[in-house]
Amino acid sequence: MNMQDSTAVTIACAHINAWSHQDWEKTRELVAPNVHVVATSTQSMLPGGEASGIDNYMERLIKTVQLIEPGSVQVISAIGDERNALVLETLRIGLGPGGTMVTLARASLYLLDENKKIIEERDEFCVLSH
Repeated sequence: MNMQDSTAVTIACAHINAWSHQDWEKTRELVAPNVHVVATSTQSMLPGGEASGIDNYMERLIKTVQLIEPGSVQVISAIGDERNALVLETLRIGLGPGGTMVTLARASLYLLDENKKIIEERDEFCVLSH
């Protein structure tokens, strides 16, 4: 099996494509009702956090995506199997002084449930440039 074309990678990449284009209906469709997400960084300027449940998840995601430069999300690499995917992407987001755009690297680990919905997401962030 080609791990770049696995079920979990396909769903994870479809999810990233959906939220990065603000397709909230498709985004919600790919996520389990009891989704759990944890976001962390080694950089103090980046807020970490945790959310459980699809409504909390969507609320946080929508707020964050509003800061992202449209069209700037690029998947660099993805690997996975039927239930797990690890995706590395970059994006431009207004987190710098005064909301200036910075380049952010994001590594996301996804776990799918038995219905092929994202049930767990772990995001690690790092600002690459100011």
